[in-house]
Amino acid sequence: MRFERCRLLFGEEGFEKLQKAHVLILGVGGVGSYALDCLYRSGVGRITILDYDRYDESNRNRQIGSDCAVGECKVSTLEQLYPGIETIRQKMDLEWVERFDFEPYDLVIDAADTTRIKIEVARRCWRKLLMSLGSAKRIDASQVQVASIWKSHGDALGRKIRNELKKAKFDRNFTVVFSPEEARCKEKGSFVGVTGTFGLTLCSEAVKRLLAS
Repeated sequence: MRFERCRLLFGEEGFEKLQKAHVLILGVGGVGSYALDCLYRSGVGRITILDYDRYDESNRNRQIGSDCAVGECKVSTLEQLYPGIETIRQKMDLEWVERFDFEPYDLVIDAADTTRIKIEVARRCWRKLLMSLGSAKRIDASQVQVASIWKSHGDALGRKIRNELKKAKFDRNFTVVFSPEEARCKEKGSFVGVTGTFGLTLCSEAVKRLLAS
């Protein structure tokens, strides 16, 4: 039975909560694709992914689905790999975030890259948000942590988001996955041992929150 071991761990009542849940993943790159894989294997009943990009050769070091699909649409490829998921091919700009209805989703996993978009997503759906901060330029997966955005530290993206939220007088709390590890390079070097850990940690936090609901 496909989910037998999940049922043993989560219990029947807990597993039914996962089966009834609907999770939205914003961005299915090096972080989001691993969150998707984990949620799918854990029995989450409805998963919607949103991305606009196509796979590039440089994605192959860290993104699930990229190996045999360079040049192909990410959401279309992942839809084939994970039958039953729902897909939205859409650029995440401010206009889209402002008009999108986040209400149908139990949780929103933000694995997007753009700072302004992440800030607006936080403002729109902070109650149900799990956000990835910077996962690039790092090699030590043991330093990946979970905290409130206001208690995250050592991450340039997190600092920028906190500063902008303070300027906007936004003081709500939401959960982030981050690493205080010092950047190992100036360019966007990346290592799947860390980017994948971010995605799996986001999934773990999502499962814990759904089980506790």
